[in-house]
Amino acid sequence: MPAIVIGRDFDDLKKYGEKGAIFFGKHIVGTGEDAHLTSPVLIDVLRPHVIAICGKRGQGKSYSMMIFLEELSKLPDEIRDNLCALVVDTQGIFWTMKSPNEQQISLLNEWGLKPRGFDVHVLIPEGQKEIFDKADVNYDDVFYIMPNELTPEDWLNVFELSPIETEGIVLQRALGKLMKDKKEYTIDDIINYLKEEKGFEREKLVVENYLLAAKQWGVFGPRKQTVSDLILQPGKMTILDVSITPQNVRSLVVGLLSKQILEERIKARRKEEAAKIEEIKIKRTPMCWILVDEAHNFVPAKGKTPSSDIFSKIVKEGRQPGITTLFATQRPNKLHPDVLAQCDLVISYRLTAKADIDALRAIMQTYVLFDIATYFNELPRVKGAGLILDDNSERIYRIRSRPRQSWHAGSSPVAI
Repeated sequence: MPAIVIGRDFDDLKKYGEKGAIFFGKHIVGTGEDAHLTSPVLIDVLRPHVIAICGKRGQGKSYSMMIFLEELSKLPDEIRDNLCALVVDTQGIFWTMKSPNEQQISLLNEWGLKPRGFDVHVLIPEGQKEIFDKADVNYDDVFYIMPNELTPEDWLNVFELSPIETEGIVLQRALGKLMKDKKEYTIDDIINYLKEEKGFEREKLVVENYLLAAKQWGVFGPRKQTVSDLILQPGKMTILDVSITPQNVRSLVVGLLSKQILEERIKARRKEEAAKIEEIKIKRTPMCWILVDEAHNFVPAKGKTPSSDIFSKIVKEGRQPGITTLFATQRPNKLHPDVLAQCDLVISYRLTAKADIDALRAIMQTYVLFDIATYFNELPRVKGAGLILDDNSERIYRIRSRPRQSWHAGSSPVAI
C-alpha cells in the first residue's frame, strides 16, 4: 500500500518520493467501530518545519516527540549526518531511550518493528551532578553557561525585575560598568560591582540575594562551552535534562542555547551557499531540530520568559538557516499565537477544553471542510489516534502513531 508523505510539497514529493521521510504511523479510514488502519504515514525531515503537538495529558505528546527522535536516529547516514537534535526534557524521561521497549514486543511485531535502544546524548546541569548520581540516573555529560553570556535583559527576565524599578536599575548599572571592564566575569564579579554603586542599600541587598541564589542553580561554569561541540555534531541526538531546574532558569538556558544554534546556522548557511557558487565541498554544520516539551512554559501566550524572543524569532526566520522547531503542549491556547500561526504541521491528539479547541480552530485553513471538533469526534477511542494538519499539501489526516521501539518512562504510575 503506497505511503502518505506529509509535510512535503508537490515538487519535493516528485523529486524525492519517500526518501528523507520518517515513519510516524498509519492512516485511519472510517469512523467509530468501522475505523481501520491503512497506508503508512511518513513525515518529511529534509526541509525545516515548525511543528506543534497538542493533546490532553497522557494522550501521547512526549511519546510522539520520542518517535521523531527514534526516526531521525534511523535515517541513512547521508541524511542523518546533516541533521542533529536538541530535546528539552522537562520531565526527566527521555534518557530511557537508551533501552529497548521490551514491554510491548507483541505490539511492535504487529507494526513490523523490533525493540531497540538508541544512541542519545544526555546533558545535565553541571551543578546537579550529585543529585543525578544519587538517583542513579544515566547521563553522558554536563553543561554550563558563563554569566557574561547573559545580557542585562536576560538577568532582569530571570529575576523578574522591571528595568524601571530601583532593583532593576542598580543591576543594569553594575552590569553596564562590568561589561566595559571585562569580557568574561563571574557572579561574584557582578556582586562586587553592585556593591560599588552608591546609595540604594536595601535594593542592592535584594539584588545581591538574587545573585547568590543564582549561584545555587548549578548552571554556571568556569569557561564557555560552544553549541558546536555540545549539540551541532553530525547525527547527534542531545537530551537536555532540566527536570529539576526552576522554570525561569530552564527558559534562560534553553533561550541561550537556541540563540547560539541560530547564530551558528546563519553562519553555516553563508558558507554553504558560497560553496555551491564556487562548486567546492565543505564540512557542513548539521541542520538542527529543537524539540521542546511543555512548550507553553517557554513561549507563553501571555507574559514573557527569557526564551520567548528567540523562539519567536526562530519560528519566523528559522527556515532559511535550516532549523526545525517542535513544540509539544497540552494547552495550545496557552502557547503564543505567533507560534501556532507559523506552524506548517500540527499533530493533535484528543482535546476537550473549549479554549484549546478554539486555539486550533483559529489556525485551521479554508481547505479544512468541517469544524475541528467534528474531526476529533470521528476518531476511534484508542491511544495514539489523532489528527495531522498539513499546510504543505493543504489536507487534514486522521492517523494513529506507531509504538515506540525504545523504553517509555512517561506513562502514569499505578498503585498496585
